[in-house]
Amino acid sequence: MNHKRTFFIISFLLAVGVSNAFSQKAAQVRIEWKDGTSVSGAVHLQHGTLTKIGLSAGKGKVKGNTFQFTSPGPASVQIGIDSVGNQYGTGGTVVSIKTAKNPFSFFLRDVSSGSPIFLPDYGVAVLNVTDKRSYQDVETEILSRKLRTKIQRIETENEVSFSSVEKTVRNMTVPTWLGTSRDFRIFEISESLSDGARGEANIISPKLSSTPLRIPETKNETVNYLYTFGRGVGVKENIKRRLEQGTLPILNSTLTDDDVVYNSTTFVSLEKSPISGQKGTDFMVADKYSGGHMFTKEQEELLKTRTEKALNPDEETVLLFRSEVENTGSVPRYAWFKTPRPGTGWWHKSPYSFDEKTGFSAYSEDRVFCISKLNGKPLPNEEISVLLKPGEKVLFEFFIPHSPVSRTRAVQLAAQNFDHRYAESKDFWLAKLGKAAQIHVPEKRIEEMIQAGLLHLDLITFGNEPNATLAPNIGVYSPIGTESAPIIQFYASMGWNDIAKRSLDYFLDKQHEDGFIQNFGGYMVETGAALWSMGEYFRYTNDKEWVGSVKTKLIKSCDFLIAWRNRNKKEELRGRGYGMIEGKVADPEDHFHQFMLNGYAYLGMSRIAEMLASIDPSQSERIKKEAEAWKRDIRESFFNSMALSPVVPLGDGTWCPTAPPWTEASGLRGMFQKRETFWSHGTFTAPDAMLGPMYLVFCEVLEPDEPASKMLLDYHSELFYQENSAFSQPYYSRHNWMQAKLGMTKPFLSTYYNTFAALADRDTYTFWEHLYKVSPHKTHEEAWFLMETRWMLYFEEGQTLKLFNTMPRKWLGQGKKVELNNVRSYFGPVTADVISQVDKGYITAKVSCTDVRKPKEVLIRIPHPDNKKPLKVTGGVYDEKTETVSVKSFTGQAEIRLEY
Repeated sequence: MNHKRTFFIISFLLAVGVSNAFSQKAAQVRIEWKDGTSVSGAVHLQHGTLTKIGLSAGKGKVKGNTFQFTSPGPASVQIGIDSVGNQYGTGGTVVSIKTAKNPFSFFLRDVSSGSPIFLPDYGVAVLNVTDKRSYQDVETEILSRKLRTKIQRIETENEVSFSSVEKTVRNMTVPTWLGTSRDFRIFEISESLSDGARGEANIISPKLSSTPLRIPETKNETVNYLYTFGRGVGVKENIKRRLEQGTLPILNSTLTDDDVVYNSTTFVSLEKSPISGQKGTDFMVADKYSGGHMFTKEQEELLKTRTEKALNPDEETVLLFRSEVENTGSVPRYAWFKTPRPGTGWWHKSPYSFDEKTGFSAYSEDRVFCISKLNGKPLPNEEISVLLKPGEKVLFEFFIPHSPVSRTRAVQLAAQNFDHRYAESKDFWLAKLGKAAQIHVPEKRIEEMIQAGLLHLDLITFGNEPNATLAPNIGVYSPIGTESAPIIQFYASMGWNDIAKRSLDYFLDKQHEDGFIQNFGGYMVETGAALWSMGEYFRYTNDKEWVGSVKTKLIKSCDFLIAWRNRNKKEELRGRGYGMIEGKVADPEDHFHQFMLNGYAYLGMSRIAEMLASIDPSQSERIKKEAEAWKRDIRESFFNSMALSPVVPLGDGTWCPTAPPWTEASGLRGMFQKRETFWSHGTFTAPDAMLGPMYLVFCEVLEPDEPASKMLLDYHSELFYQENSAFSQPYYSRHNWMQAKLGMTKPFLSTYYNTFAALADRDTYTFWEHLYKVSPHKTHEEAWFLMETRWMLYFEEGQTLKLFNTMPRKWLGQGKKVELNNVRSYFGPVTADVISQVDKGYITAKVSCTDVRKPKEVLIRIPHPDNKKPLKVTGGVYDEKTETVSVKSFTGQAEIRLEY
């Protein structure tokens, strides 16, 4: 072997910096600018030593680690680096080019000839010293590849729809929660489905909010009841489920067991009273039985006086079940039933008895847990088969009180009429929908999900009726300032102002003495987020009377945030968290100066300044000034962090600047510049994608159309999204709000359909929290879906109301209609519709918004289903690029007609 030749080759490779496989002692790279006019700056290194800096193109000067160009045109800086770390993981050399404009950083190990670091927005490229190409050469070569980013590919494809994704994304069923709303005594139904956790039989689980019911008879273990019908679990998935009318919290299912068909209905009512007379549960007691709750010592003392009453109600909630079974065959067939018994499997042997004379199942003489009937009479045996003639039907029923009742009460409960309670329950839920705004779209699934979603939120918004504070729970968890926000805001969007206000009172009632708002799991972000929701409520309602009544508490929370911020006005934090608060925003114990935390704090303060403007102008001005100063400090730290965070490659061959989730980090957490382990919740991407700097756009610290916001969206979509949807808990990512704001219809619809199709039960429309089937009936996720639907159909931008901005093009096929009836907005109630008669050559639209707060301009997007452009437009000015009609100087009413 020629050792001298081998040594020469290795030395050459080390000098030019082309090896990524091992650490190098030295390397040289070249920074090429398209135009060096006014370019000046300094070179800084992490994990490396600067040995050389010189100008290789353009005129200028170099001093120490600084450089300055004095001539226009192409310019280049060549730098030499020693003690190089090109290994993956920690210790990799990062080069920062700190120019006054467009500073950036990169991993030295990422520099290569095949994929040069090319930043067209900055007009700069980074090359190996042996790569003699100019910036223009690199640009020409990259563009010649004709590559696309993921977003660019979406823009060239057909619009995504449910039918286009339903077979490619996860299809997950979710346990069904049933209750009466306001009352924390609910029932969870887990049916015998192939992807269910309990596939042997159907399981009914009574719960107090999310806490399993426990009673002495089960040795204080979780109470569950097993029941089944049909011959058993076979090779076919033969159960279909559907909500009553597609929307109501009444579960219908059909089991087709060959010729024998079981049509079943399940719902919850009250033991004695009409369901409309239900009183609900004290919000703090419900909170106590919800996951993650937090109380001050004073609140814990208050709970002692409230809990006993809630746990010993005058009457129980009751689950009612009926299965109408029919033999659809030509010969006699058997039907099988097993009425509920304690446990979740055949092997459970909890002591109980069944009385064939009454159909009562009981733990003891005076502890009846189920009443069962066959054709209206007591069920003669807890397991039974019935021979049905062709066309013959049989009715199997059972009633389960939430907690066992006495035999006397069981006799009274047995006398209840299923049909009466069923009709009463339907009327109850329909009356709730009747009090809400109406949204009609020509996609049945979406229209049903809007209505079902509103009732799903309402089902677990707990509190006493008719006027007390409500706890807007988020599935199994207590309310959280961030996660309850879309719930409350959708209530306000649908005109349920009273429910929204009473839900906001939860955060004010539980406010700490110093103004801090914290209700869940040590989260530090709730104060700002809750204040933001209060500001949104005010924008919808202009409810100055309420603002006046809670003014003292609003100011107290603002002062708490200001004091917290002041404690972080330290010179050593300048540009790296100065004037920014620190703490965790979600489950991970990341107590840093997080951008999400500070974005919500600024947003909340900004909204409170609005609310107080006409109530207390001096306080409003004080808080507004503080909020604006906070915003400036956040922006300073953000742009400084962005300059230090290494760039990443995009799908079109370009590279993009990035930003960390908090100011203490040197770059994306997923790049592992720090030796740590942080994988959680089924993904590596949570800190960067779901809790990261994208929130600065959503929280109005960054404008959606400024370059930094575009960069955030660009690298998020490449690194952190699958089918334009985030991983694990996708509704924590705020990119679809930005896509809606920017009118990015195809990317918006890609996110919209891929996400809900994977996360929601396609039959009952209930959502999981995570894509790995954790936490059912997660109303935070469902509420963001509902708010995304709202943004699709209408949203506000300054003094402009935008209608139908990102709705699917196919919704305007021949004869189709999209209608908003009395939805609420910042401008007051809005009624609008668009009707397609494209076969006759026209589409018409109308909008009415007559409130004194009405918008100055209305923009209505009217996309032709076949991408045609109108020949004539009346009623406004048409923009061909955006397919929108602008109605300026809006008077409160407008009619538009597009002719093709």
